[in-house]
Amino acid sequence: MKLYYIYHSGFAIEADGVTVIIDYYRDSQDGGGIVHDRLLGNPGSLYVLATHFHPDHFDRQVLAWREARPDICYLFSKDILRHRRATASEAVYLKKGDTYDDGRLHVKAFGSTDVGVSFLIGLQGALLFHAGDLNNWHWRAESTPQEARKAEGDFLAEIRQLREGVPGRIDVAMFPVDSRMGDGYMCGARQFIEQLQPRVFVPMHFDQDYQGGNAIGSFAAEHGCRFLPVTRRGECFDINI
Repeated sequence: MKLYYIYHSGFAIEADGVTVIIDYYRDSQDGGGIVHDRLLGNPGSLYVLATHFHPDHFDRQVLAWREARPDICYLFSKDILRHRRATASEAVYLKKGDTYDDGRLHVKAFGSTDVGVSFLIGLQGALLFHAGDLNNWHWRAESTPQEARKAEGDFLAEIRQLREGVPGRIDVAMFPVDSRMGDGYMCGARQFIEQLQPRVFVPMHFDQDYQGGNAIGSFAAEHGCRFLPVTRRGECFDINI
């Protein structure tokens, strides 16, 4: 199984006869990249997932891919439909607690501390988690102590539900590590690693601040978690589960 970092929170999973693209809004290069140059032409089943409607996680251009690949299965968070970014006939819509299973791909929608959902993906014996905008979004420099406590409480409640609802250990976790939050920006990632103990952790949602995203690496390693440092758009990782 291969994992591709596309950009920001965009990833692709390439398995035997199955390709999954998650939270695409820009390709790995301007004017092209791994998605258009390769992944959309992969044989087998193709799935496109979006955790929510924010423009750095969803771009309507993904729906135009159906012109070349009419067999694409779109799995979107239900807020995309509510915000009229897509129509009812264009995708399968999932809210928190919903599942999709067609025998090749299993997806369960968990919660978020922003909008939309996070996705637990079961694929060929592996469990992969894409957090979407699930994080401890405390913004301590701008938040009151009460707001920071509420943000943390909401996040830990979602983590508890995730821990109780995952049928086993998460093999690969893609989770926000965004230095734009300022002081303590890795707090949510640390709490996620401590409580969920994924086998592999990959940072995301850092735009092009690779140093900031990868700063969580030593903490992950100390907690027995294999860390995949992202160094460029389009980077490919071999995932052996």
